[in-house]
Amino acid sequence: MNTLLVQCPKCHSGLVDGIFNQPDLRPCPNCGASLQVEVFPAFFRRISPGREGERIMVEGESSCFYHPQKKATVPCDVCGRFLCALCDCEVKGQHLCPACLESGQRKKSIRGLEDMRVLHRRTALLLALLPFFITGVAAIYLALRYRKEPGSLVMPMRWAFPAALILGSLQTAGYLVLIGFAIFGH
Repeated sequence: MNTLLVQCPKCHSGLVDGIFNQPDLRPCPNCGASLQVEVFPAFFRRISPGREGERIMVEGESSCFYHPQKKATVPCDVCGRFLCALCDCEVKGQHLCPACLESGQRKKSIRGLEDMRVLHRRTALLLALLPFFITGVAAIYLALRYRKEPGSLVMPMRWAFPAALILGSLQTAGYLVLIGFAIFGH
């Protein structure tokens, strides 16, 4: 791994491995600034080389739809176009050409290929904090319905569903008590 890729924000010198992913602040080896550097494990993995498309050697071999000089290795599972190793986009065991991958992403027809997520935890918590009767019920519903859905990749907020459930229940119970007093008197 090239440690020079991670730099001190103050002096811009390269940081060494011993400073990464530590539970407490560590001094920069160059300027002494207190740092806490969190690095994803993928940063330490070696980058595997990409695949190259093979040139056509024998007359009559199938060629790639996008690169006529490259040898076709697989057909697209959606449109049937021949693809070289460079153009083959494998998603969940399916071989797709770039056009079908883009179309599938746009139409949301490829399961498991996501570019955004609805953050149900935040929605449930927001509804639980709004002071209306129906939002408490909606917060309870969201907390129970989407409790096993994947959350945010960046900020998980695992506490939000229990908090939304408790706040939504308290809010709903409070409104039911108020409605009971309004209907049946003191």
